[in-house]
Amino acid sequence: MSEHANLLRRHQAVMPSWMALNYSEPIEIVGGKGNRVTDAEGRSYLDFFIGILTNMIGYDVPEVREAVERQLATGVVHTSTAYLLRGQVELAEKIARLSGIPDAKVFFTNSGTEANETALLLAAYARRSDQVLAMRQSYHGRSFGTIGVTGNRAWSNLSYSPLNTHFLHGADRQLPQFAGLGDDEYIDVCVADLKHVLATATSGDVAALIAEPIQGVGGFTAAPDGLFAAYKEVLDEHGILFISDEVQTGWGRTGASFFGIGAHGVTPDIMTFAKGLGNGFAVGGVVARGELMDGLHAVGLATFGGNPVSMAAANATLDYVLDHDLQANAAKQGETIISGLRAAAERLAIVKEVRGRGLMFAVELADPASGKPHPPLAAALMEACKERGLLVGKGGLYGNVVRMAPPLTLTDAEAAEGLAILTDSLETVNEAYTS
Repeated sequence: MSEHANLLRRHQAVMPSWMALNYSEPIEIVGGKGNRVTDAEGRSYLDFFIGILTNMIGYDVPEVREAVERQLATGVVHTSTAYLLRGQVELAEKIARLSGIPDAKVFFTNSGTEANETALLLAAYARRSDQVLAMRQSYHGRSFGTIGVTGNRAWSNLSYSPLNTHFLHGADRQLPQFAGLGDDEYIDVCVADLKHVLATATSGDVAALIAEPIQGVGGFTAAPDGLFAAYKEVLDEHGILFISDEVQTGWGRTGASFFGIGAHGVTPDIMTFAKGLGNGFAVGGVVARGELMDGLHAVGLATFGGNPVSMAAANATLDYVLDHDLQANAAKQGETIISGLRAAAERLAIVKEVRGRGLMFAVELADPASGKPHPPLAAALMEACKERGLLVGKGGLYGNVVRMAPPLTLTDAEAAEGLAILTDSLETVNEAYTS
């Protein structure tokens, strides 16, 4: 029995069946350097999914490793937020400044799920309401509250929630009623729908709208630029807060702006973040206007949120992103790959759409005859990429989207290599399906 097969057998015996594993023959990653990883059987891969958008600047980055080692050398791995934490304060100062939110304050958590729970708590408390607006096809976490604002049935275990949620249009232009609409027309329709939801489905005291600038699990679907600015005009009329979920879109990944919401020309009241900030170390958080963050009357803390080791990694990671202008690199490399994939898609019947921004892009696959989503094609493309030495991810409302988010440190040569593998894999799958 192979190393991977033996570990899979042990995994299945003790881990829950709903913990999804990539690939028909899952792999264990045991080493990483730069933008490549090695599995337990010695095979190397260029990584275009980086632990679900988490190893943002690659593997074994000296600046991050040395910062963590310096903290470990002090002997202080944990003290909790009951004590002053220098690294936490330093990172909060940077994030508050970068957020653009006036008088911002920051609270650190362990994950994006926790961050979104905190943001929803802040909004519900400030507005004294359990009513929340969210987007169709969205994903905000796996906890009780965040499942309640997730607009994707594949990730929703329960029909009841502590929140009274109403779902909006905005990233679902594939629906027949929106066919043929330009960006401005689609925005107008969505805004009219928002007003109608507020007038008919709510009691008028909605707490917040929570939205991803680009939907991660949703398959990197996105609202047209300017939609959330148009939404916020309506929200502001009703005193409704706006939460931008930047767990996957933050830190320059989209290339166009440092946070994904920047493409809409609007500053949210609250932003959440996680994933790439720690470059593999567990860190999440919320940045919000000071009066919102200070508004809670009960005592609160985070036992592990903002711990010294994660803060060392996150400070080093954020400094690296800024010092090396990785936002610009994301824009450059993303343009190379996205334009190359779109050119290839013109001759591939199985490709319904290539979409994305910066180093956050996806290929949606569909049956050529019917145009309907076809999840087996996405699975086949993932396997083909793996065979050729490229790791990618999957998503979409129907599981028919292959999504990718390479490290922001991706080089010209690696972008070309990844594009070549993707193109070859798409051609192989297309030929097998259409012949």
